[in-house]
Amino acid sequence: MLSDKFKDKHIILASASPRRQELFKELGLKFTIKVKSIEEIYPSTFKEEQITNYLAALKAKAFEGELTENDIVITSDTIVWHNNKPIEKPKNKKHAIEMLQELSGTNHKVITSICIKTSTTQKVFFDTTDVYFKHLTIEEIEFYVENYKTFDKAGAYGIQEWIGFIGVTKLEGSYFNVMGLPVHKLYEELLKM
Repeated sequence: MLSDKFKDKHIILASASPRRQELFKELGLKFTIKVKSIEEIYPSTFKEEQITNYLAALKAKAFEGELTENDIVITSDTIVWHNNKPIEKPKNKKHAIEMLQELSGTNHKVITSICIKTSTTQKVFFDTTDVYFKHLTIEEIEFYVENYKTFDKAGAYGIQEWIGFIGVTKLEGSYFNVMGLPVHKLYEELLKM
């Protein structure tokens, strides 16, 4: 369906995330991956989707001036929002363990923003999912951090991994949004183009 609509377009997914790439493939779109290195700095007064909207747009801005009329670049950003502050990617093992201890036995929001940019237009939108964690033991947290790559994930966890299987008790919203791409919203926005 979408593949017919975009057969003459060059879609660029500006994400190094294997989860996003996998979800994108499932949409049935042909795309190339091109990641630009940017400093992910945002105003300290920003909260929740203000942060992710800003960063998704900032990542798209890196392509300014080099898009042809057939190019569509798609960028995104995900954060975990907990106790009125963002929880981003952990710096090291100790930091990952501390993050998961903080999320244990509570609920948090996962917010993902997407920016779709062409040579003439730009659209930014976001989705929010509430994730509820059971009380995780220190042994469970340490096992997870030892055995899974947690450092490239906001909040130090992937819902599609072991910790998600044993730890997540309830979700309100899109599962795929927690993986880093609200596919249902992306689909709707691409249909509107």
